Amino acid sequence: MQSIQNMKSITKLTVAIVLALCVGKNSNAQITIGATGDDYLNTVSTAVPFLRIAPDARSGGMADVGIAISPDANSIFWNASKLAFVEDNSGLSITYTPWLRNLVNDIYLAYLTGFWKVDDLSTLGASLRYFSLGSITFTDASGNILQDFRPNEFAFDVAYARKLADKLSAGLNLKYIYSNLATGQYVNGIPIKPANGVAADVSLFYTTEFNKGDKDSYLNAGVNISNIGNKITYTNSIEKDFIPTNLGLGVTYGINFDEHNEIAIALDFNKLLVPTPDSTDANGNTIFDYKEQGVVSGIFSSFGDAPRGFSEEIKEIVIAAGIEYWYSDQFAVRTGYFYEAAEKGNRKFFTVGLGLKYNVFGLDFSYLIPSGNQQNPLDNTLRFTLAFDFASLKTEGGEDAKETDM
Repeated sequence: MQSIQNMKSITKLTVAIVLALCVGKNSNAQITIGATGDDYLNTVSTAVPFLRIAPDARSGGMADVGIAISPDANSIFWNASKLAFVEDNSGLSITYTPWLRNLVNDIYLAYLTGFWKVDDLSTLGASLRYFSLGSITFTDASGNILQDFRPNEFAFDVAYARKLADKLSAGLNLKYIYSNLATGQYVNGIPIKPANGVAADVSLFYTTEFNKGDKDSYLNAGVNISNIGNKITYTNSIEKDFIPTNLGLGVTYGINFDEHNEIAIALDFNKLLVPTPDSTDANGNTIFDYKEQGVVSGIFSSFGDAPRGFSEEIKEIVIAAGIEYWYSDQFAVRTGYFYEAAEKGNRKFFTVGLGLKYNVFGLDFSYLIPSGNQQNPLDNTLRFTLAFDFASLKTEGGEDAKETDM
């Protein structure tokens, strides 16, 4: 029993270290230009990668597509500018996502988000993401217990969206980031402390409706540059790590076949706007040192710093495609496929999902199915979102009141 507990602790500690990238100079992977085929691996890594975890089950059922799908409370993460076109006056959404469920049972991501429509042009929103890595027991080389610890991270966002025209809107997110993964421990004699940061998202959303034959159709397009913020560190070192600044582009085409049947097809492209890790030539000389880059210079250099040139830059683009079918705006079926190049992480998986709406409540479920040998923390895991439509609640209350008066 003790060995099993130790294995779980080691597993979670390993995850914590990978997520944290605690000491920047020890986490900067290098590659060799001469490497070929399967020997070539140059994954772009950052601190606080939980900021890029898809937080809701609706998009999770469509392989993490969300930039241009129809707006809901979870738009704050994907593209806050969509909130300007949200139909409801207010809403709330809660999501629970188990993590590494095949190995442990106390690592999870929790997501709470809501919005309030100020007027026909403006919408305010807020969200809280909390990532818990469960309980970890730190021991010394002799196996003596040093500390029981519960590493955790969270990000708090506030968002504002406004219509710029009948079919165009813009959005702005401001966020505070906190990451506490191994406080009280030491790496090479250096004490580890919590990391803090601030960041912003800027986004645009365009939507238009038209007739395709005798069918009502719509086309959405969106762009979101997320997590534009300071580099962070878990020590007092002047060497800091990038957070996952990301450029996302999305498009969605939807068609209403009749009053009961609607389908939407969505496609997202994402690229991290942080430098590609250091590369060295055959003589060991550094070609590019990304540690010296600032936030702004890192964003611009990320479009042309891959050691193998344009062909490698293209491989840094992650592609996700999803389909969503609604029946009578009450029952939804979803599926999707996610693709990442083998040299850049090799995440490839299918997803399926369901959605249900009943009065003021909505439930979304998603399930990830791996399609390759690369393991995913969400392999064979069911995650779910519970949504509340407060406008419907008021309507129901009003109707009940009238019936009572009668």
